[in-house]
Amino acid sequence: MSNVVQYARTGRTGVITVDYPPVNALGHEVRKGLVAALDAGLADDEVDVLVVTAAGRTFMAGADIREFGKPSQPPVLPDVIACLESSTKPLIAAIHGTALGGGLEVALACHFRVALRGAKLGLPEVKLGLLPGSGGTQRLPRLIGAEKALDLITGGEPVSAAAGLELGILDAVDDGVSALDAGLRFAQRVRDESLPIRPVSGRDDRIVGTDPALFAAYRAGLSKRARHLFAPHRCVDAVEAAVTLPFADGMKRERELFLSCMDSPQRRGLIHAFFSERDVAKVPGLPAGTPIRNIASVAIIGAGTMGGGIAMCFANAGIPVRLLEAKEDALTNGVAAIRRNYEATAKKGKLTAEQVETRMGLIRPTLAYADLGDVDLVIEAVFENMAIKKEIFATLDEVCKPGAILATNTSTLDIDEIATATKRPQDVVGMHFFSPANVMRLLENVRGEKTADDVLATVQDIGRRIGKVAVLVGVCYGFVGNRMLHQRGREAIALVDDGASPQQVDTVITDFGFPMGQFAMGDLAGIDVGWRIREERRKAGDPDAPARNWVDRLAEQGRFGQKTGAGIYRYEPGNRTPLPDPEVEALIAAQRAEQGVTPRDISDQEILERCLYVMVNEGAKILEEGIAVRSLDIDIIWIHGYGFPAFRGGPMFWADQIGLATVLDGVKRFHATLGGAQWEPSPLLERLVAEGKRFADL
Repeated sequence: MSNVVQYARTGRTGVITVDYPPVNALGHEVRKGLVAALDAGLADDEVDVLVVTAAGRTFMAGADIREFGKPSQPPVLPDVIACLESSTKPLIAAIHGTALGGGLEVALACHFRVALRGAKLGLPEVKLGLLPGSGGTQRLPRLIGAEKALDLITGGEPVSAAAGLELGILDAVDDGVSALDAGLRFAQRVRDESLPIRPVSGRDDRIVGTDPALFAAYRAGLSKRARHLFAPHRCVDAVEAAVTLPFADGMKRERELFLSCMDSPQRRGLIHAFFSERDVAKVPGLPAGTPIRNIASVAIIGAGTMGGGIAMCFANAGIPVRLLEAKEDALTNGVAAIRRNYEATAKKGKLTAEQVETRMGLIRPTLAYADLGDVDLVIEAVFENMAIKKEIFATLDEVCKPGAILATNTSTLDIDEIATATKRPQDVVGMHFFSPANVMRLLENVRGEKTADDVLATVQDIGRRIGKVAVLVGVCYGFVGNRMLHQRGREAIALVDDGASPQQVDTVITDFGFPMGQFAMGDLAGIDVGWRIREERRKAGDPDAPARNWVDRLAEQGRFGQKTGAGIYRYEPGNRTPLPDPEVEALIAAQRAEQGVTPRDISDQEILERCLYVMVNEGAKILEEGIAVRSLDIDIIWIHGYGFPAFRGGPMFWADQIGLATVLDGVKRFHATLGGAQWEPSPLLERLVAEGKRFADL
């Protein structure tokens, strides 16, 4: 018997328990142990029903990450599942915590499934560029029908135990506290009611008569919402096989499709994104066990769109918030906007009216800095003006208690200069949220020169508590994300100067996999934001500040983007679809004439290379300067903050995949033909190419 799977007898019930911390992943020892324990249960003449359950905080997860990239050792999971399903004694899965991926496939192999009410069930493989490869695409439709199976498998999101019962995945939901006890109770029900063994693979009542048009319609929908993705389309193929083929043939088809996903570059990118999201929490140079300051209450300064969104993040996590504004009307409007956001969420059925009131009750509006005297964390979220921010921090230095963390949400300004306004620079840190703050998952935490280690550990932890992916970076203009974005934006504008149209540039970027193009994104955020930042840099005499361009001219005309109905594109009332605008085309043509530029035809490939290679080159400089410690930090910032397609793994991973020599050749070519500091090759990029290494090797 395996030491991670035990078999024991409780009365007339044989109990198979997986105990493989932390998540009971289906590694080799677990797979081998399940088969051995099943054999023991079948050979035990004293028992007539078997229960499969798990120790610890959860049922079974999917593959063991410790075995990723290694050849699979027998028994492989599909064979283990076939053994379970062929049990001659009734077999019950008793589920608590989560049954995800291979864990749910194990449960589907059992003859009955019971779960505690707090459990969640799902097949999330599509998020890793895969499909359920151990019968999940063949068994789930037989339980819940093809359409609902398609929703679960292509979406990858878990469902509650209650939803699982309603769908037909579960046979019972138990309100007890122990999955084992729930399993034992159901075992007695099997005896009392003489419930027959009915393997899922033999059921077809939920799939007989499925309209073939369902699959064509589903593929059409995916072509709009997931047109770049490989795995969701293969999931549809697999579920269609469940409906149209005998079970054994469907399993063979599932295996073929699973292997095609394994071979896809998208799978590599999504796996990299998956592991990198976890790795960013482990900060190199921050000692393990660094103490964390207690954050029981926070204050947000500024009740605008950003400040209100940040306040919602903390209220959503049950943390009391004081929301400060300078003027009564701004404060009233800010609180009203928060309520509208919550009520809109409630209308979608994602919050109850009671939850709306609970969260609103956690947000206490104020006009007085004196009310911030006892909070544990303050986040300043006013507009980008150094003088105003320093004035605020000087006030916070006076009113906040010792040990309070003083954070700024600045997206570009120097944290160290802001810290000079206080007598406690060790408590000052950047916490750069992304708009809309209550939706976007990225939190770019910025380490100042004198920021204390326990402050860094605390803001990383608080990011986790409020559901963010927190990445720690260093101080420079724009930090990591915006510094790279500004280079891409500069290049996009230059491409239009040279002859491309804004819509051509945006189409190339969205065809690559971004949800929005550079210019459509600018209109959404408001082009006045970048314009004001550039103006501040120009006024300050920054030699790297870009010259006045056609986007600045649009902003000067009050065309700020979607919020004014016109920006780089025009917008019909009530419609966010960007439409080309002849007025913008005329303005661009006039600027070209002023500068003596004859527009030329620009290929999509040139647009792609100039927009992406400039980002990779800047990312290499960021790594070289130590602003980001690892290339995966940059990848996660761009995936979660800027919509870089996760299936490509992030900009630095993508560069590794296409070859750094290819990128460097392009950078050198554009440096020779276009000039500009942004095209000066990064010494790190040159060194890696010379040594035949990748960013991942650093």
